Amino acid sequence: MQYLPEKDYDLPRLDLLTLLFESPLSLTTESTILHAEAADATNHITKAQARTIIRRLAHVFRSQFGIGVNGPGKDAVLCISSNQVLLPAVFCAIIGAGGVYAAASTALTVPELTNQLRQSKSKVVVTCSENRSKALNAARACGIPPERVLVLDSMGHRRSLCAADNPGRNYLQGTVEMEWDRVTNIESLENTTVCLLYSSGTTGAPKGVMLSHMNLVSEALFTQLVLRDSKRGKPHLNVHYRTVGHLPTAHIAGCLGYFITPAVAGGTVYWMPRFNIDEFIDYCKKYQMTFLSTAPPVYHAIVRSGRATDHFKTLIRAESGAAPLSLELQAQAEKKLGCTISQRWGMTESTGSVTTMPWGQSDNTGSISPLLPNMRLRLVDERMRDVTGGVEGEILLKGPMITKGYFDNSEATADAFTPDGWYKTGDIGVYKDGKIIMELIKYKGLQVSPVEVEGFLLTHPSVADVAVVGAPDPEAPGNELPRAYVVLKASKRVSEAELQEYVKSNLARHKQLRGGVLFINEIPKSASGKILRRVLRDQARSLTRRAKL
Repeated sequence: MQYLPEKDYDLPRLDLLTLLFESPLSLTTESTILHAEAADATNHITKAQARTIIRRLAHVFRSQFGIGVNGPGKDAVLCISSNQVLLPAVFCAIIGAGGVYAAASTALTVPELTNQLRQSKSKVVVTCSENRSKALNAARACGIPPERVLVLDSMGHRRSLCAADNPGRNYLQGTVEMEWDRVTNIESLENTTVCLLYSSGTTGAPKGVMLSHMNLVSEALFTQLVLRDSKRGKPHLNVHYRTVGHLPTAHIAGCLGYFITPAVAGGTVYWMPRFNIDEFIDYCKKYQMTFLSTAPPVYHAIVRSGRATDHFKTLIRAESGAAPLSLELQAQAEKKLGCTISQRWGMTESTGSVTTMPWGQSDNTGSISPLLPNMRLRLVDERMRDVTGGVEGEILLKGPMITKGYFDNSEATADAFTPDGWYKTGDIGVYKDGKIIMELIKYKGLQVSPVEVEGFLLTHPSVADVAVVGAPDPEAPGNELPRAYVVLKASKRVSEAELQEYVKSNLARHKQLRGGVLFINEIPKSASGKILRRVLRDQARSLTRRAKL
């Protein structure tokens, strides 16, 4: 059985840059400030200024570094940079030159960055001043000369993009412009890779998720059209779109949410170089933030902060993604924000969210919200057979937001899709009362988010990786006991009792590890890096049966 969205749309045949800078579907004007520095908002660029910078940098990437010379979607530029005002312009310029924007987390070590540089086959590196040394060392290991390592500096009213070995040559001072190709061919829109983001894998280097014009355009548009086309009106669209850029842009949430969404929604991102909860809360009040999309740990930090009083009074929409938001945390955060929080669900391979809550609606059941337009969803068992309502199954997806696969990794791509083209998410859900509910542990009628407990356990200095599932309670059929499967860091030691006490001292009573802690060498994961909870749950059930015998 396929689950369908309430409505589908005809997707326009537009490339990403044309959508952002020329299409009436984007709500910005030429004078709209797209990007500003949170610490000093006078350091900003408008839509008109951004377009000019993008065209000039596109010329630089093509003429100076050969990006796009051999055709679109073939030459990658790896970016490892903290958040800054002109980073979105670099993103667009690489695409405008015919290249592929490949993102790397600033948290990567030199060996990790070297592996990603090799895997992406990047020809140029763009970095920031604090990551200059790391970028140079990784480039050297890959045989990339220092003149092809570019350092971007656009905070504090600075405007420079210079080679690491020649700070005197500023590529932002050029005046020659290059027009991007206006792509309308459907095959090119679907199959030309313009962005390469990395998802975690089970072993070895993470895999590069290939995102096309079609992936990014459909994700950007549909999340907005659902709000604009709401049957309950659109009062929020009369409020200026403002958000604080606090998430890293090496991941889909920051990349899409800050590089692309503002230009479609019609407003401004106030950039923080790195996240700090106190500064974040202050900026939300200072810039009268109207839109917040973030992850559960940020909502948790807001709840725990004594700083937040009336700082979120201008907020009209709050969303949570990246991990399930527990009902307990949702209620606490909504009280702090004075605004309902809706859950969105997706992953890098789906270009971010494939669900969202329509404007004017809310949910406190723990569902993942309705499907976005043009998406299709199935729930299947281990043999890929559709399950009936009320039965848990793995979530499969189809739609314009789904990646074509992993760069230069045909084996992982084949493993991630069914023979008839459905993407296997690895996540478990159940269809109940017209909604998809993600897998939750049910302890004495209370819901426990396994991801919340996992996130907390990962803060322990000895824990390298963890998965939490519900183990059957031998004394109460139907009840589940949270159990943790833990991978320890090299040369680290911690006992089961110590981890149980760690959770007991910090989380609510129903979230305790009453099912125990098992130490294993590796967490079973899918090709996309999703925890294969079904494997662990089956193991937990098997252990329970043997214990009864």
